[in-house]
Amino acid sequence: MAEKVVLAYSGGLDTSIIIPWLKENYGYEVIAVAVDLGQGEELEGIKEKALKSGAARAYVLDRRREFVEEFIWPTLKAGAVYEGKYLLGTSFARPLIAKCLVEIAEQEGATAVAHGATGKGNDQVRFELSIKALKPELKIIAPWRLWSIRSREEAVDYAAARGIPVPVSKDRPYSMDRNIWHLSHEGADLEDPWNEPQDDLYLIITPPQKAPDKPTYVTLDFERGVPVALDGERLGAVELLEKLNKIAAANGVGIIDLVENRLVGIKSRGVYECPGGTVLYYAHRELEYLTLDRQTLHFKEIVAGKYAELVYDGLWYSPLKEALDAFVESTQATVTGRVRLKLYKGSCTPAGATSPYSLYSQDLATFGAGGDYDHKDATGFINLFGLPLKVRALMGARAK
Repeated sequence: MAEKVVLAYSGGLDTSIIIPWLKENYGYEVIAVAVDLGQGEELEGIKEKALKSGAARAYVLDRRREFVEEFIWPTLKAGAVYEGKYLLGTSFARPLIAKCLVEIAEQEGATAVAHGATGKGNDQVRFELSIKALKPELKIIAPWRLWSIRSREEAVDYAAARGIPVPVSKDRPYSMDRNIWHLSHEGADLEDPWNEPQDDLYLIITPPQKAPDKPTYVTLDFERGVPVALDGERLGAVELLEKLNKIAAANGVGIIDLVENRLVGIKSRGVYECPGGTVLYYAHRELEYLTLDRQTLHFKEIVAGKYAELVYDGLWYSPLKEALDAFVESTQATVTGRVRLKLYKGSCTPAGATSPYSLYSQDLATFGAGGDYDHKDATGFINLFGLPLKVRALMGARAK
């Protein structure tokens, strides 16, 4: 009886030819697993396609809610942004896909898992570290690091020789990854950082110059750092993000163009469409400005950078990330309230925030007459705060 391998299957060229390759080179019974994280029409007919490509069985798992609630929201609460721009849309999708591979491997009694990530990218690390953390006894097969295929043309020829249907479009030469959080574009003319992305690149977001001439206002309600309502309507996680995506995209909001440092040491250029996510990050941050004290806010900024690096590097299931999650969760106890934002031709700007836990005191902050602040107290504070500088200057003068 043939051993079983579970393949992370997307329906694209690479994973389609991996099915016969695994059968021919290892004699495996291939179980294809596609995970629905909000790819939309990309998943239409994917199960049938996997079976036609030679898979013994194929699963399509709807994990959109888990993706938003258990992967996106924790990262949002952390305020994690990789290298100041990237909102980690592909990064935090991979550990969930890996988790699904492990679940099906256990269900099917498989001894191995496989993925279609290349040897140049980050995804190979994200898949494999997650699998090692969740079920280390599973064998991991990465065909791109093993086979002799070295180009897209060779992959197309391989598929054609085996009668595998792989539609290849020269009109969309980009490598793309899509889920409910973002759509990424890499390759082709984007490989030259000097090239401006063309308007026809964008499949989700309206180019800012073509967006409406009148701004759109949205309000977002948060409870303990989690978005729960849009424009006063309480919604589930998936529905809220889907609706916000449409509103932000229509106003040209959420285009991210970044030359990033991959974990493997290569700089790569990616253009990301992340409409709803961009708005949520702005809104969440505005609420934290209102509700977190200075020390906590500043330290959380340090944590956010490390958190983003861990997620980007594939260390979702690491002890340090678990520890950081505990810190982040404690900071979100008071991040409850409502934020209003103005969306206009690609920009997202704050237009008001309120919280029952607000630390802002108008009486203290006002330039008018305030009853709780004595200006004279500042003299003693400045004298003590500046004492080390004064002493150093005096000692320096004596040394001369």
